[in-house]
Amino acid sequence: MKLETRNLTLITSLFAIVLAMTLTAFAQQPLTAPQAITDPTKLQSKTVADMQTFSIEKLYMTRMIGDSTWSPDGKQIAFISNISGRNNLWLVPATGGWPTQLTISDQRQTQPVWSPDGTWIAFISDHDGDEQWDIFLVSPKSGDVVNLTTSPESAEEDPTWSPDGRQLAYITKSKTGSTFEIELMDVATRHVCHLTKNTPKELSNWKPIFSRDGKFLVFTQSHASGKDSNIFVLDLASGESTNLTQHEGEHTYEADAISPDGKTVLMTADAHNGYDNVGLLDIANKKIDWLTAEKWRLRAGTFSPDGKSLTWTANVDGDTGIYLYDVANRRADALPLKPGVNSLGGNPLPYSRDGSKLSYYHNGADAPSDVWVYDIASKQSQQVTHSLVAGLNSADMVEPYLVHYPSRDGKWTLSALAYVPNNIQRNGKFPAIVYIHGGPAAQTVNSFNRFVQYIVNQGYLVIAPNYRGSTGYGKEFTDANRGDAGGGELHDVLDAAQWIEKSGFVDPKKLIVMGGSYGGYLSMMAVTKAPDMWAAGVPIVPFVNWATEIANEDPLLREYDLATMGDPVKNKALYDDRSPINFVDRIKAPLLLLAGGNDPRCPHEEAQQVADAVKKRGGSVQLKIYENEGHGFARVENQIDAYQRVSDFLKVHVPSPGCGCSIYE
Repeated sequence: MKLETRNLTLITSLFAIVLAMTLTAFAQQPLTAPQAITDPTKLQSKTVADMQTFSIEKLYMTRMIGDSTWSPDGKQIAFISNISGRNNLWLVPATGGWPTQLTISDQRQTQPVWSPDGTWIAFISDHDGDEQWDIFLVSPKSGDVVNLTTSPESAEEDPTWSPDGRQLAYITKSKTGSTFEIELMDVATRHVCHLTKNTPKELSNWKPIFSRDGKFLVFTQSHASGKDSNIFVLDLASGESTNLTQHEGEHTYEADAISPDGKTVLMTADAHNGYDNVGLLDIANKKIDWLTAEKWRLRAGTFSPDGKSLTWTANVDGDTGIYLYDVANRRADALPLKPGVNSLGGNPLPYSRDGSKLSYYHNGADAPSDVWVYDIASKQSQQVTHSLVAGLNSADMVEPYLVHYPSRDGKWTLSALAYVPNNIQRNGKFPAIVYIHGGPAAQTVNSFNRFVQYIVNQGYLVIAPNYRGSTGYGKEFTDANRGDAGGGELHDVLDAAQWIEKSGFVDPKKLIVMGGSYGGYLSMMAVTKAPDMWAAGVPIVPFVNWATEIANEDPLLREYDLATMGDPVKNKALYDDRSPINFVDRIKAPLLLLAGGNDPRCPHEEAQQVADAVKKRGGSVQLKIYENEGHGFARVENQIDAYQRVSDFLKVHVPSPGCGCSIYE
């Protein structure tokens, strides 16, 4: 697990290039993608006959598929889904078929992992989005559920079985603490051993991985800033740990898997060339064999059960492919998968136990995430889950354009996804939404977005920029907003609006800014720092006041913010200037704010501050707090309510001539 800061995962989609299907001497044939500046007048509206009109309810009744895990015998896959309206655990045959609900709970569940002997599936669950996770066990045969940790004042996450199935390693953090430690529990006796302790408050320990013989584990220790991390090996008999990646400067090293012979760690690191690449770390001599040297974002996967192959993924400008690497021949082959975001499934391994199959998730502009199984011998994929239900026609959905535009300071060529509604004219009359992802260390990618598909279907253009500070474009780009939150990145957002204005479709008086989490913060910065640009603003789970945010947020996120913004006393002028609450008097656009009552990352009081201040000065503002939600909305009825509110709000304040619908329908 990595610190994800405020990433609400408000992400979107496009496929730009076809990756070479076979790469031998991988580093000598770099992945490439065109980055020439895009002419906005080249955007086109597709003509679609008898196009279906989408509804919020239908789009949000498409199923969401979460984490998954193989059964030890390879016959079943357990996965998280909201088929019932809640994110619970389901079982499905590995060959596909009708899923069976295993857990029934009003609370969300995630991170399932099957025990090696098949007796239990471990998973985590919190209460109404508060992120105070407990670890549970469920019997895949009887459905009986046991809470292992029962600790409302701390969070336990990332359960990992020992090879003999008798113990669980996991990470834990107290509600008032900023550091994740690693613990080891004997499942039968509930006895807990503290594997790490007294870790400094600015550091945390993540992702414990057992060696196959169960004698040691490796883990990653990262700085709260997200800029620096190391890989440690921990001997379970002595309790001693050793840093395998001591280095100068700031670099991230993350452990992903241990080879079956226990000699090598498969890792992801940015130390080779400033971009995330894949390497093999020799535990004995601490030397690294770099398998890739790309200037995109690659992420290591796992070894196959026999250790003869391994996996990684490659994110090229928001489109992700999966690779199989033959260790002996040093050959990488890209799986022949559909365009979109393809990511490795399974926990802890995407491989079936016999190594013949590989589970993965496919997610594309017109396809919600689903579990698929790839047969390595036949090179064929089979879809296991089926999310796109509710009578929706994927052919009527819009695939975005991958576009690039220059930053105003000349430092960057910025990437964005631009969605153009079908069947509209280039007449300068349509509204456009600048849709800002959270994080900030996150990325707009080529994935399915229910609200974007709905609102584009209603006649709104959308542009979703990857502003400086986003991931996917190297360490320098991700670090470019450090100490400058709401500065250069805000200019990148404003420039995205100006770029799509020039397409010929957009009415400059009908620009809308919308985003969640950090994207909600930037939405508030936009309506306060550039108030004349916007016809409406929709900040979702935002923060708006650096002083109150740091005082009230989760302590781990507080450490991240302090590392990013610097000392609040020395940098008081910066804190004040980059807090949109201080400039509410400038707002001209009507606002709709949505928040979660139990949000530990951006507490609902942040949105409340805005609503109170705008109302006091007679402005137009609506606020809805979902009391049983956290940072984002997990319950289907709340998702439908929230985005129906957004739709109604936009159709009243910034109607589209291409909508062809009514809020009273």
